[in-house]
Amino acid sequence: MAEADESERRRLALEKKRERIVWYYLGYFLFGIHIVAFVMIYAVTHAK
Repeated sequence: MAEADESERRRLALEKKRERIVWYYLGYFLFGIHIVAFVMIYAVTHAK
């Protein structure tokens, strides 16, 4: 019984860690898209 509890806790910890990594990737992705969008807006508005 203790082994099952330990493996369940380990699985939950790993899942939580992976979920945090996914959120970080999503955050960086969205941030990057905004940087690209601002650069493109700047380029279009300052084009001759």
